[in-house]
Amino acid sequence: MVNFSNDVDILKYEPVLFGELYLPWQVRAAGNGGELSGTTFTASGADFVSAQVSAGGVIYLLSADGSLDGAYEIVSVDSATQLSVSVIRADSNETAVAPPAATEVSYRISTFAPQAGEAGFRLTEYFGIKPGSPASEIDAEDVLDTDVLRRASAFAVISNVYAMLAGKVKDENFWKKSLHYQRLCEKARERCHLSIDTGSDGVSDITRVGASMKLVRD
Repeated sequence: MVNFSNDVDILKYEPVLFGELYLPWQVRAAGNGGELSGTTFTASGADFVSAQVSAGGVIYLLSADGSLDGAYEIVSVDSATQLSVSVIRADSNETAVAPPAATEVSYRISTFAPQAGEAGFRLTEYFGIKPGSPASEIDAEDVLDTDVLRRASAFAVISNVYAMLAGKVKDENFWKKSLHYQRLCEKARERCHLSIDTGSDGVSDITRVGASMKLVRD
């Protein structure tokens, strides 16, 4: 599976997808009685490692008194029961920003990794590289900077999730959001310039431009 975006990328555009619109069948960890001090969140009895929680994920936190209520970045998994978290940042290389301190915190870590995997497959299919194009001699690992695909992937994930939600509750607004993000994905994809290294020397040998690609359907 090739993922060009993570859950934090989704959080930047649609925080509600980690709140009331989260997908129950994609929850990796949940519980209560947690404590948040600075950027350190501790939940005794949790096993974040076994739950495959990782940096780039998103945790929804709600304190008993309501002073803490929102979704935050997972900066790192420090142990089975401890995470470093942050208020969402423009750049993941920036210093983590502490949310409000709280005790008796309920938590939930849900993910859109399956949808990101599907978006990654479709993007590689569009650009004619593996795994989406199995016959290609170019693999996703040959792309020197996959960050150019991050926004297109995030938009594709959000579009797919809203389409899924619309199908379940028959909400026209969800369909509209799905179509909106689909258009944003198409525009972001067209703006992509992929630098591809076929010689394993770190130097670009091929450039593929999204605007000049055509998606071939079976």
